[in-house]
Amino acid sequence: MKKPIGAQYTSGSDKCIFTVWAPEAGEVNLIIEKPVNKSVPMDKDDWGHWKAEVQGIEEGTLYKYQIDGNNPLPDPASRYQPEGPHGPSAVVSAGFKWTDTDWKGIDQKDLIIYELHVGTFSPEGTFEGVEKKLDHLVDLGINAIEIMPVAQFPGNRNWGYDGVDIFAVQNSYGGPEAFKKLINSCHKKVIAVILDVVYNHMGPEGNYLSQFGPYFTDKYQTPWGQALNFDDACSDPVRNFFLQNALMWLRDYHIDGLRLDAVHAIKDLGAEHFLAKLSKEVDALQKETGQKHFLIAEVDLNDNRFISGREKGGFGLHSQWVDEFHHAIHAWLTGEKIGYYSDFGDFEHLIRAYRDTYVYNGVYSPHRKKLFGSSAAENPYHQFVVFAQNHDQTGNRMLGERLSQLVSFDAQKVAAAAYILSPYLPMLFMGEEWGEKAPFYYFVSHTDPDLVEAVRNGRKNEFADFHGEGETPDPQSEETFMASKLNWDFRKNSEHEAMWNYYKKLIEIRKTSKVYEATDRSSFNLIAREDIACLALVKKQGNQSLITIINLGKNEASLSLKELEGNWKLLLNSDDAAYKGGGSAPAEQINGEQTLVLPPFTAVVYKKI
Repeated sequence: MKKPIGAQYTSGSDKCIFTVWAPEAGEVNLIIEKPVNKSVPMDKDDWGHWKAEVQGIEEGTLYKYQIDGNNPLPDPASRYQPEGPHGPSAVVSAGFKWTDTDWKGIDQKDLIIYELHVGTFSPEGTFEGVEKKLDHLVDLGINAIEIMPVAQFPGNRNWGYDGVDIFAVQNSYGGPEAFKKLINSCHKKVIAVILDVVYNHMGPEGNYLSQFGPYFTDKYQTPWGQALNFDDACSDPVRNFFLQNALMWLRDYHIDGLRLDAVHAIKDLGAEHFLAKLSKEVDALQKETGQKHFLIAEVDLNDNRFISGREKGGFGLHSQWVDEFHHAIHAWLTGEKIGYYSDFGDFEHLIRAYRDTYVYNGVYSPHRKKLFGSSAAENPYHQFVVFAQNHDQTGNRMLGERLSQLVSFDAQKVAAAAYILSPYLPMLFMGEEWGEKAPFYYFVSHTDPDLVEAVRNGRKNEFADFHGEGETPDPQSEETFMASKLNWDFRKNSEHEAMWNYYKKLIEIRKTSKVYEATDRSSFNLIAREDIACLALVKKQGNQSLITIINLGKNEASLSLKELEGNWKLLLNSDDAAYKGGGSAPAEQINGEQTLVLPPFTAVVYKKI
């Protein structure tokens, strides 16, 4: 089924159609609270949707739904909750003066992504605050921002994964109008916008879905409780609910792509998996509008079915995060071998992260105590997003340490080169580009004292494997949130300034090298020297080639590259004094007959001439 839901104006009028799904209700009334107080009876269709058409509805009209005479509840498909998830819903106009009519998006293979959290990215902690920093991102070379969830959550401090009104834009960030303004400005500056959405669970506080209908099922459980009902009785309207949400972001907000949180927790054994249906709808929208749209999955199953084409029996998602790339480089550089990092830490894992994408691709996983994963050999490189840091891997540490707090300055630089100049799509985590030292903690602002205490205890227990010495920061405390904000005076520190210039150069090389236009498996070759902890990433297209040579070891490395043909010109040396390195000077030109000497934790980039 395909049915609009929520409060939506009819074209060119002040008539608003209110639609809500409540299949077991005997009576549903629309309660308009402001600007006038009145009750409007609603009519039910065969699917259990209740509908009312009301003339003279002003933008900002506040309303709720009353089911069988019980206390009125906010709209599950509310577009705005100005008073938070417990308050009334507000009617939002579809009108906005977009100026991005010529915008068609950015090719997926060209994406250089920057993940950010609205509340901690800028001093203001709002969409307007992000907008003020867009020139910084343009200067850096970023062409896509990935925004952590903005669906309405309780209070004004949250990662966003506790959202309960998935159609409503967080009020403390600025609401729908400010979000559209940010997106419009991004497109003006040639920056695509990817929005993180959560379709695998709902937050606990302000979650009224079960009072409307069977949105949840007891057939499955997730790490966060009851599973959403994608395949049980009455699941069609639930599937429609989430499909309409995805299409709303892409169509009404001009969002370019969606990052789908933890899709392995979307339980669906139906004939057409929800994700396959979603990708079909998004592909149809792209064909209809001519604007590029893409779906990026977070999935930890090492199963390429999620990103393989529907014609091959896959779900047809366009790309996925590869946590294992992060784990391989993180465990190697930090030496950590706890929790899931116990599956990593050997140089061989880094080699497999480049050669096979999935480190565990059908081989035995000691951490899981079983064979794990499948092959990604048939999937091109642009279907995988890699990173050295992100919100999960940083924030799910007890002390929220960034890589800058765990490894040396030089090691940070080689980590950056390792993923930005990899054959995969690179993603930075906000502040990484200058080596931000502030932690990124987990934080909430719930109003239920019992829930607050449960969250505190849950954080201590869930991430016990990654706890260090000291006390777990209180996630409810405003101090925890404020400590996670970026420090924008980074240019006052010469080391931060050097890191910024280094990242900028890496991204410039990535964007200007035609070799990255090719994403097939034959466009990349890895030369590995495990004995001296060195990797050479050879990226090629036609007669053009780029090589990134990285010493990931603690000792000086001498290596000959007999595999190289022709002459190569130096483009970047991470050990250059300009980047606060030791000032070593590798040869300006090399060929296969020379021996290259690299100091510890150094990356150099050469272009074939």
